[in-house]
Amino acid sequence: MLKLRHAIICLLCGHISETIAFPSILSNINWKAGIESLGSFEQPRTTLPTKRETAPNGSTIVWIIQDTYEGSTFFDTFNFYTGSDPTNGLVNFVDQQAAINDSLAYVTSDNKVIMRGDNTTQLAYGVNRNSVRITSQAQYNMGLFILDLEMAPWGCGVTAFFQTVGNGVWPYTGEIDIIEGVHDNQHNQVTWHTAPGCNLTQNTNFTGTIVQTNGVDNLQCNALINNNAGCGVTEWSRASYGPLFDEAQGGVFAMNWDENGIAVWSFYRAAIPLDITQGEPNPSNWGEPVAVLSTQSCNITNYFANHSIVFDITFCGDWAGNSYATSGCPGTCANRLMDPTNFVNASWIINSLSVYKQASLAIGGASSATQTHPIMNLKMTGWIVSAVIFIHIVLVSL
Repeated sequence: MLKLRHAIICLLCGHISETIAFPSILSNINWKAGIESLGSFEQPRTTLPTKRETAPNGSTIVWIIQDTYEGSTFFDTFNFYTGSDPTNGLVNFVDQQAAINDSLAYVTSDNKVIMRGDNTTQLAYGVNRNSVRITSQAQYNMGLFILDLEMAPWGCGVTAFFQTVGNGVWPYTGEIDIIEGVHDNQHNQVTWHTAPGCNLTQNTNFTGTIVQTNGVDNLQCNALINNNAGCGVTEWSRASYGPLFDEAQGGVFAMNWDENGIAVWSFYRAAIPLDITQGEPNPSNWGEPVAVLSTQSCNITNYFANHSIVFDITFCGDWAGNSYATSGCPGTCANRLMDPTNFVNASWIINSLSVYKQASLAIGGASSATQTHPIMNLKMTGWIVSAVIFIHIVLVSL
């Protein structure tokens, strides 16, 4: 009889606690099983972060999921771009139906998202090669963007972009190139392109190397000068792009865009932080980013707004074309474009793309995303009182 009383108390109090205070922990407990065998209860295991971001008001910052792009529905929320290449590549961007028909865009049976440049068609000299460029229907103002991929496009004559681009007249709402790679380079480049007045700060803590022109750091992100070089940072890792990245089964790229700046990290497959794999990202635990655009020399909210996510595979053009002669690649870019076997590695293989939005936990644990804590809700309070009375009646009657 005493055991039954304890079971009822555990069941009801556990339900109240789960509703009020501990949803993420107690939701994993099988309370029904607790009635059948109290001795079988096992404390759920949780992993606590070593530290958390804090806002100026002292509240704790957490990231909650906003959008997930993956699997069979990946292309449902992207538009296929069919205009001319903004980077002047020797490419034809095809529409969604053509991309599906020609296997340039599809999802595998194990939910991997594939986008590729045409690697089957022999071309005459001067004919552009088909490829894909997609743009998200959603637009974002700040957020945490986490891309898990197995492969990024590479190869002589290839340029690959994973970026966010502002709506309106370019570059006045900004462009953030999270992955920017060319030829068979081994180092990814992170680059910002903006209107005049936004600059990279040299003394910011990041692990990459600022891109230079003629031995001088490109600190001006102004896309209207220096042949649109922008302000870029080259990753230190020899496996952040290209064949070594592919051989290592890819990894994760993360971009944190908030009022404090824009920071980018990359992780090998074997070194992806646990908080990312658990869907509870915490950039405070990731160490120094590979690149940072800080607010010291750039007003982030003035230069970046209404961004869509873009994946792009192009050929030759402003970067791969202009750098081809010094890249170590054979012949000319225009000649290489003709043979489809040169582009067998010009593919994206994506596991998932997650976008998180910022929320804050005030001191004491109440989330700013919740207008009223449940304990302060009159209906909830009434339910709790009724539950207590019910427990008392049951116990007296036993």
